[in-house]
Amino acid sequence: MMNDFLSLGLPPQLIASLGHMKFTQPTPIQAQAIPIALAGKDILGSAQTGTGKTGAFGIPLVARLMNNERGSALILTPTRELATQVMQMLKQMLGRVSPIKTALIIGGEPILKQFQQLKARPRLIVGTPGRINDHLVRGSLNLRDADFLVLDETDRMLDMGFGIQLEKIFQHMPQQRQTLMFSATLPSNIVTLSGRYLKDPMRISVGSTVQPILKIKQEIIRTSEAAKYDELLLQLQKRTGSILVFVKTKHGAEKLSIRLRHEKHSVDTLHGDLRQNKRDRVIKAFRDQRHRILVATDVAARGLDIPHIEHVVNYDLPQCPEDYIHRIGRTGRAGAEGNAVNLITSQDGIKWRAIHRLINPGEKNPQDALDFPSSGKRNSGGFRGRPGAAPRSNASKDKKPFAKKFFGGAQNTTNKKTTYQGKRRTD
Repeated sequence: MMNDFLSLGLPPQLIASLGHMKFTQPTPIQAQAIPIALAGKDILGSAQTGTGKTGAFGIPLVARLMNNERGSALILTPTRELATQVMQMLKQMLGRVSPIKTALIIGGEPILKQFQQLKARPRLIVGTPGRINDHLVRGSLNLRDADFLVLDETDRMLDMGFGIQLEKIFQHMPQQRQTLMFSATLPSNIVTLSGRYLKDPMRISVGSTVQPILKIKQEIIRTSEAAKYDELLLQLQKRTGSILVFVKTKHGAEKLSIRLRHEKHSVDTLHGDLRQNKRDRVIKAFRDQRHRILVATDVAARGLDIPHIEHVVNYDLPQCPEDYIHRIGRTGRAGAEGNAVNLITSQDGIKWRAIHRLINPGEKNPQDALDFPSSGKRNSGGFRGRPGAAPRSNASKDKKPFAKKFFGGAQNTTNKKTTYQGKRRTD
C-alpha cells in the first residue's frame, strides 16, 4: 500500500499541484484506490463520506489526462453542489495553466454557457445525470471518446431516480473504458449495476458503509415539539463554531431561519427552491464563515465539503435512515472531530428505530430504543412509558444505555440528554 504520492510515477505538474494543495499523505481510500486505478482496472468502492474519495478518483483521472493526448473523462454526481466541488478540486490538480479544457454541466446554470464550454471540446466533464442527458439528446455533447467514467455517490443517484438517465448515458459511451464507481452504501441495486457496467472490478472498502464516522460525537436530546425551538436556542448558545441545522421541508427551513434572525443569530438558508447562483452564493458565504449557522434541507446532506463545520443539528430527523449517516458526515471531515445533535420527540420513534436497524443489521430491534414508546403521550415531565406502565425514572433509563447498542461507544447521561462518544479511528 502506498505511503505517499511521490512513488506512483505521477506527472510532475500533478505532483506540484498536490504539494500546493497540501496533499502529503494519502487517506486509506486513496492508498487503496489510486494504484489500482493507475493500473487501468475498474473499481467498486465504498467509503464513508469525508474520507477523501474525490482524491481517490481525481488523482488517477488527472494523471491519465496529462499522460495521454487523446481521450476524455466524465464524472457524474447526484447534486449540483457536489459536481461544483469536484470540479474545483480537479481544476486545482490540473494547475492554473493546464491545456486540458473542462466543462461543468449541471442544472440551474445557463445552458448557453454550457454550449460554449462543450464547443471547446473539453476533455474533463463533470455533471449531473439530468443535464448531461439533456445535452446528449440535444446533440451538443459527444461522449464517444470518453474512456474514463466516474460515478460518485452512486447510491444517492439511484435514490434520486437517476437510474434511467444513467442507462441512457452509458449507451453513448464506448464499451472499452475504465469505470470507477463509488458509493457510501452498497445495496443490491448498486451491486447489480456494477455487474452490468464494470469489468472485473476490484472491490475496495474503507470502514463501515452504514456506521457513522467514529470521530463524530453524537448526542440525543429528548424534547417535545413545543419545546424543540427553545432547546435549539439553548444548544446554539452553548456551542461555538459553525453549525449546520437540518430540517425536513423548504418552508420549515425558511421559517426557522427567520426566527433565528430575530434572535440575532447569523444565519442563512439552503434548500432546493433556490436558483443555482443563489445556492452557490449561500454555500460560499457559509464556507467563508460570513454566517455561523446554515439551516438546510437534505439538499445539503451530501456533497457539502466544508471542513470548519463543527456541529450538525438534526432539528428534524430525515425521512430516509441512510440520510442520517450522510447528514452527520458533514462534520468530522477528513479526520477532524465533530458533533452531531439529535432533537428527538415521541413522534420520532419509528424513524429512530429505522436508523437503529440500519446501523445494527441483524440485531433485534429493541422495543423502545430510546425509552420512547411506539405510541404514547407527553406531559410536562417528559415522556410516559407504554400505555398502562408506570413512568420510568431517570435511573432506570440509564440501566440499559442505548449508546452501546446503537453507536458502540461510551456514554455520559443527564436527565435530558444522552451523549455518545464513538471510538477514535486509528487510520
